[in-house]
Amino acid sequence: MRKADKDLVWLQGAIKTPPFSKEARIEAGVLLRKLQQGEKLSLPHSRPIPSIGPGCHELRVMDRDVAWRIFHYIDADAIVLLEITDKKTRQTRQRVIVTCRERLARYKAAK
Repeated sequence: MRKADKDLVWLQGAIKTPPFSKEARIEAGVLLRKLQQGEKLSLPHSRPIPSIGPGCHELRVMDRDVAWRIFHYIDADAIVLLEITDKKTRQTRQRVIVTCRERLARYKAAK
């Protein structure tokens, strides 16, 4: 018997066309579905982001001329989406890290 998929909990952002291309939106959906089913993703699709907190990762979705990042937390029963943003520089913007930390703290406090 297959165990239940994890819920997606959207704290911020949307994955829609536009601004995502249709292909990037589909890729993001496929990757999120894999996470819901308990699959562990690694580079080039995902990497841990310990600066936000334990269990936090970023999904990497390459679009035509945009690199999308979907910051998320893997909880026992849910994939919690913290932020969806385009990435224009090599390093993640500090504002994004701080925002994700704050959202994660509110999520955990409400749980």
